[in-house]
Amino acid sequence: MSTVLELAGVSKTFVMHMQGGVRLPVVAGVEFAVRQGECVVLAGRSGAGKSSILKMIFGTYRCDAGSILVRQRDGAIDIAAAEPRQILALRRHTLGYVSQFLRAVPRVAAIDVVAEPLVITGVPRPQARQQAADLLRRLNIPDRLWPLPPATFSGGEQQRVNIARGFLSDLPLLLLDEPTASLDAGNGAVVVDLISEKKRRGVAVVAIVHDDDIRSSIADRVIDVARFATAA
Repeated sequence: MSTVLELAGVSKTFVMHMQGGVRLPVVAGVEFAVRQGECVVLAGRSGAGKSSILKMIFGTYRCDAGSILVRQRDGAIDIAAAEPRQILALRRHTLGYVSQFLRAVPRVAAIDVVAEPLVITGVPRPQARQQAADLLRRLNIPDRLWPLPPATFSGGEQQRVNIARGFLSDLPLLLLDEPTASLDAGNGAVVVDLISEKKRRGVAVVAIVHDDDIRSSIADRVIDVARFATAA
């Protein structure tokens, strides 16, 4: 299997400009690669930098040093040096992300929130909505809730909508930040199945999962982020 993602020498320090420029080192020298069909789980204590690493891969945070190569059919892009338009194109065609919290446009129906990633790539809306419905049903979101905005849902329901949205597209690289944090055991098992299906289709996955059972079910490798910790 070929390598989809490769980090080399990645470092991040936050500068607190409103507090006299205090510097808060997060991680340094982050290095790992992820191949097609592989799930790498980032482990470590709270505050160790796991989510920061995911956000640097997604391009939400800029790293201070190093490279983050994402390989596509037409070559590799270094997210650390990419322009905003390149990062947006990556998110549309290559790079998926499921965060801990759903950020949906107010008053938009749940089924349209889930279908949107397919619609913006040119999939006809009825087809995108049908695929969204199939995934919502699988994640045990009742049909009666689909026309409603997710802001009215419980925390667990919102997270399942978020998961459905993130898993709908078959993108080559998928980032997961605590996707099962608010889920019961049954829905957690559904997410494990979804991840396994992505892996079988050759998707590379980087995940943060604190549940030991789920981690052991999905991880091909576990990377302890403590090895990249920096001293403040």
